[in-house]
Amino acid sequence: MATIFERFDHTKTAFINPEDTIVAEPGFPEVCITTFSNTMIDKFVSLNQAEKIAELYTANGITPIYGISYKGKRIALFLSRVGAPACIAGLEEVIAMGVKKIVLFGCCGVLNQQAVQDKIIIPSSAVRDEGTSYHYIPPSEEIYTEESSIRKLEACLRKLDLSYVTGKTWTTDAVYRETPRTLKERREQGCLAVDMELSAALAVAQFRDVRLLPFLYGADNLDSEEWECRDLKEYGFSGLHKYFGLALECSAIL
Repeated sequence: MATIFERFDHTKTAFINPEDTIVAEPGFPEVCITTFSNTMIDKFVSLNQAEKIAELYTANGITPIYGISYKGKRIALFLSRVGAPACIAGLEEVIAMGVKKIVLFGCCGVLNQQAVQDKIIIPSSAVRDEGTSYHYIPPSEEIYTEESSIRKLEACLRKLDLSYVTGKTWTTDAVYRETPRTLKERREQGCLAVDMELSAALAVAQFRDVRLLPFLYGADNLDSEEWECRDLKEYGFSGLHKYFGLALECSAIL
């Protein structure tokens, strides 16, 4: 039997679909922000007037969805789970609730320290080294971010006077199997960073016809003789205001 990497099922309707388990919420925000740091979301919610407007349910527990307002626009905010399958399940469910535009951000491992030093990363494409995306779009080595999304991100970064770099990233399922040989190959391929969700998120956005604006920020460093944990211990918490400020500006122009 051929694997999903060798054959793609073009059937749009699955046996179980998000709308089979999720009820569309009347008046639910069309724009949402999501990130992977529970600490960052909890802090942001505590500092802002955020109310719980819905919940996501998994065996891991209940994930609240908050409603916030920015520049007169109502925006949903929720925690994405780490790893492509869990992240995409959450995206599928908020899309079923009514979301049409998503700002997704999170930390990543640095593969090119010189290029990304102190900069926000705008992924122009992602190498598909995970399994989830192959259930949404046909096989290919990479998946590309929409040019219009890249332009919107760049405009917001310039407005906020934040340094950034645009380039290719690598999405993998196996954080503990980033071998020296694979790291070398990905650097030679031009990848600036490595994460665990982006290529799958781009695939589900394409499949569901929703807009996705993704950005990343460097955490641990893999571009050195030995692994450097760096900011991975706090997952970007010290940059909370910068990252959420950018996410809100992006939401305002979607």
